[in-house]
Amino acid sequence: MMSLSMDLGMKTSTRGISLLHQRKACSVRKTGARLNIQPSATQGDYKILEDALDDYKSAPPSVKYEITGDIKAACESLKENNVLVKWGIETTDLPERRPVSIGELRLMGVKDPESIARISVRNDAAFLLSVVGTSSVLAVVLGQLPGDWGFWGAYLTGGISIAVLAIGSTSPGVLQWAIDSFSKIFPDYKERVVKHEAAHILTAHVLGVPVAGYSLMLGKEHTDLAEAALQKRLVEKQLEASEVDRLSIIAMAGATAEAMNYDDVMGQNADMLDLQRIMWRSTSKMSDSQQQNQTRWAAYQAAAILRKYKTEYDALVEAMKSGAPVNECIKAIENA
Repeated sequence: MMSLSMDLGMKTSTRGISLLHQRKACSVRKTGARLNIQPSATQGDYKILEDALDDYKSAPPSVKYEITGDIKAACESLKENNVLVKWGIETTDLPERRPVSIGELRLMGVKDPESIARISVRNDAAFLLSVVGTSSVLAVVLGQLPGDWGFWGAYLTGGISIAVLAIGSTSPGVLQWAIDSFSKIFPDYKERVVKHEAAHILTAHVLGVPVAGYSLMLGKEHTDLAEAALQKRLVEKQLEASEVDRLSIIAMAGATAEAMNYDDVMGQNADMLDLQRIMWRSTSKMSDSQQQNQTRWAAYQAAAILRKYKTEYDALVEAMKSGAPVNECIKAIENA
């Protein structure tokens, strides 16, 4: 249902986190409107952050990467002036990596830990069963028409399910939009999307990675992160262990939130792909067993953050349900 696409120097489709290109971390862009970030921000003064986010939203794609430096600079300024008290609060006490068992994930509130890595087929199955069932019934009904109308009506209608199955077997991506649209019939669809993306935003905030934007639109669910300091090392595959750990937790937060609230997980596919890309960019190569443990460890730490900041998480979910912009989402976290 939802996924997490992180742009690590390559184009991805929709849904998830995008780590945006940044030439260098700077508080003022070389072109366009300039931000005047001064250490005089008072409690509740989010103006500099709102300006940076507005510039990012209105900027053409070719210069968005430059503006992410303004967003990070604004967050750092507000942090210094005790406005964003919770931004980056978890970076200093982040636990070291260690082996994590399935039982520990259950104790942390994850209902079915194995569902995080298990590919969900709920939406696909529901779509295919509905198409096959509906077309079959309709073919039987049309077959009762007199003459050639009955023959051709049943023949062509019955062929719909065959065509869909053939496309799904050879080019499943063609059906993805229809499957995603069909998933809206499930009553938990919108709530899942919100809780998934809210988990990415909350963990990014407390881990000191500024959020540039998000979307809950069908087929375009994603959270944009602005982390200028890491961009060069991402491209050059030079992520230090601490950086891998932070990004791993953020990547796994969405699927972990689903696993804590539902018996199954629908949006883990792209989250797992993003996690794999992050681990590939580590300065020290990780073995298969180390990657498996990193996945569990990241899910465990994400669950711990979501539990510790449950009040903030619930406030963020409510804000996102009402379509609040990023600056209002940040206020919801800070004011909870």
